[in-house]
Amino acid sequence: MKTTSKSDLIVPFLGLFTSLGTLLCCGLPALFVALGAGAALAGLVTAVPQLVWLSAHKGLMFGTAGVLIVFSAIMWWRSRYAPCPADPKAAKICMRMRALNGYVVLGAAVVYAVGSFFAFVAPRLF
Repeated sequence: MKTTSKSDLIVPFLGLFTSLGTLLCCGLPALFVALGAGAALAGLVTAVPQLVWLSAHKGLMFGTAGVLIVFSAIMWWRSRYAPCPADPKAAKICMRMRALNGYVVLGAAVVYAVGSFFAFVAPRLF
């Protein structure tokens, strides 16, 4: 049987952070423009010029985020029945972290889907 390891905790959070990057590069600017806040977007790009680089390399960023999210979902799925420690306190923490990992993976997938919509689908619709 496989026990829960640190990589079972780290990979889902990496997937979440990369999916947040996809939302920042493509979802947030599209939302600002749709709401008529182009000046706010210009101010944001002036304050954080790295957003331009992220937007220019969105294919690489979305590919990396997608791979990390899929990898974290596979790791979470495989470790869902892994044994927790025998100590009741540690077992409770283990079960809580296992549930938290599921929510993180799901949240990352939702954020990734929203970012993908605004990066690739919305520009073709409007």
